[in-house]
Parts: sequence; structure tokens; C-alpha cells
Amino acid sequence: MIKMQKLGCACEKPNASYTEFRTSSLGTDQTHGKNAEVSIQQCKLCQRIWILYAFNPDLTPESGKWYKGMVSKKDRPQITPENALEYIESLEWYVYGGEFFGSTTAFGAGKIDFLI
Repeated sequence: MIKMQKLGCACEKPNASYTEFRTSSLGTDQTHGKNAEVSIQQCKLCQRIWILYAFNPDLTPESGKWYKGMVSKKDRPQITPENALEYIESLEWYVYGGEFFGSTTAFGAGKIDFLI
């Protein structure tokens, strides 16, 4: 389990706005038909880096979901679209949300089932 220290920054809150971050695309995870968009986000305030993994398993608006977790600068070069979900699952905690969850956001930990 990878532990990331919380600093109390707004980026750690589940309801942090996308405007708090600079975002760039890392690519698409095509493994097992996931077709998930993977992005790198950097907090404008504290400069910490996040991996955002967003997918829509049923291709319907209500099935869209996303997960994001902090990544250290030393680990960032090893993150690819294909291993991003596994990396997020290895974290002590991550943030998730999307239409599938009623547009709410929350903290999570552990295995992510991308089919439900």
C-alpha cells in the first residue's frame, strides 16, 4: 500500500473542482475494452500530482465514473494508461465520483471494479 501524506490542501477534498488543477492527457487505457481516459492533474496551489482515471462502462451517461489518486514525482514517470488503475488501487486512499455515483464524490480504498 502506497501512503501519501495529507497536507490539508483543497485538492485532497473529494469535492475539489477541476479548476483547482492543470490537466494534461496521458492517454487511453484500451486493456480489456475499458476505453478509459487517463490524465495527469497538478494542483495549482500545492503542486502535487494526481492521476485521473475516467471511464464509462455502459456508454450511457449514468454509468460514467472516475477515480483519482496522488502520485509522487518519482513514481510519475512509471505511470501509463495501462497501469494507472492498478496504481490508484495500491494507494492508501483515493477520490472517486461521477454520474454512476449520483454525481457525488467520496474517498475510497482498495480494488476498483470497473464493470459496476
